Amino acid sequence: MTPPARLAAVIDLLAAIEAAPRRPADAVAHSFFRERRYIGGGDRRDISDQVWFALRHWRRLEWWLQRGEGHATARLLPAAAAILSGRPVESLQRAYSGGRYAPDPLQPAELRVLRALEGHTIEHPEMPDAVRHEVPDWLLPLLAERFGPELEAELAAMTGQAPLDLRVNLLKGTREQAARALAEAGIETEPMTLSPWGLRARGRQNVTAAAAFRDGLVEIQDEGSQLVVAALQAAPEMRVADYCAGAGGKTLAIAMSMGNRGHIVACDVSEPRLDGAVRRLRRAGVHNVERHLLVAGDKWAKRRAASFDCVLVDAPCTGTGTWRRNPDARLRLRRRDLEELVEKQATILRDAARLLRPGGRLVYATCSVLPQENEAQIARFLAVQPGFVQVPALLGRDVISLTPRRDGTDGFFAAALTTGPNHAG
Repeated sequence: MTPPARLAAVIDLLAAIEAAPRRPADAVAHSFFRERRYIGGGDRRDISDQVWFALRHWRRLEWWLQRGEGHATARLLPAAAAILSGRPVESLQRAYSGGRYAPDPLQPAELRVLRALEGHTIEHPEMPDAVRHEVPDWLLPLLAERFGPELEAELAAMTGQAPLDLRVNLLKGTREQAARALAEAGIETEPMTLSPWGLRARGRQNVTAAAAFRDGLVEIQDEGSQLVVAALQAAPEMRVADYCAGAGGKTLAIAMSMGNRGHIVACDVSEPRLDGAVRRLRRAGVHNVERHLLVAGDKWAKRRAASFDCVLVDAPCTGTGTWRRNPDARLRLRRRDLEELVEKQATILRDAARLLRPGGRLVYATCSVLPQENEAQIARFLAVQPGFVQVPALLGRDVISLTPRRDGTDGFFAAALTTGPNHAG
């Protein structure tokens, strides 16, 4: 593709993302490229880089465009990003040529906005802190309370790019064997420092095309997510409930830790997500998983109360810990979303806890960095469930609390709970 054609695709993809505000940007991009299979790998990477740059810097780009009396449109966002990176307006006019496969020419009003940006960089001392940190205005005080003097460094890390983390499937081979198989495919990795099952790829790699992935030897999974599974301490022959299983990423890791022995019930309220797990389970060689769709009025949980050795509650959350991977999520997050999620989490934790047998282990986890969804949620639960007590989560830590800056992982939280031998939950 020519540079103007790639720019046109950038504009089209940004417009598609704006038109689907409740759909994750990566899902929109996946559909966008699937419908345009003529776009080659190199062009796809360049288009994605430009789009994700705009998503990561959206508030700052929007601030500059508004300062120039414009708006953050799909046409102007990539142009503003280019100018604030030092590109002259004249060269952009050649890209917005209106020629074959190129975007329509820049209109006089658009040119006036863009010329006001020339000679500047994306940073400016007059920017409000929330804009500079790319977070919603209402959320910045909560993040400041969470991080204190580390706020600047933590938020800077949350606007960066996430690494490509892999979990070795020990049902298929060792970490060393996986590293060798990936190296043969030209993918260099290094062992993770926290997860005993993890490999971190160096740079951007097309892992899904490698035989190690196709054969189920490795799965793409953030190191923090792997540690949540380690905190569950599931062992062979146990009965385990993965209560918010989604598409089964943690279910796969639980099955591996159990050596494919015992029984796992992967539960979720979304049938499409559960159906999406089938192919992954088959590829990983997992055969001890039963899927269960949670529906209103379901008697399943009541019939299986106090019957599971381990219960994992990977609760729906704001996803603030995954902003490196999902920068568009911060643009959609509203105060009302947090309030509704906190109540939903409390209900899910209460319902899932009833599945735990006396003396069993329950792990509550989120991919959020907000105390309202994490420590406060555990304190709230313990206040109304006196039969439960908190126990160390992993490696002697009371809780798992990870951040991109400090740990190099996504932001994750996990706490472990258990009951006394005479308490049935």
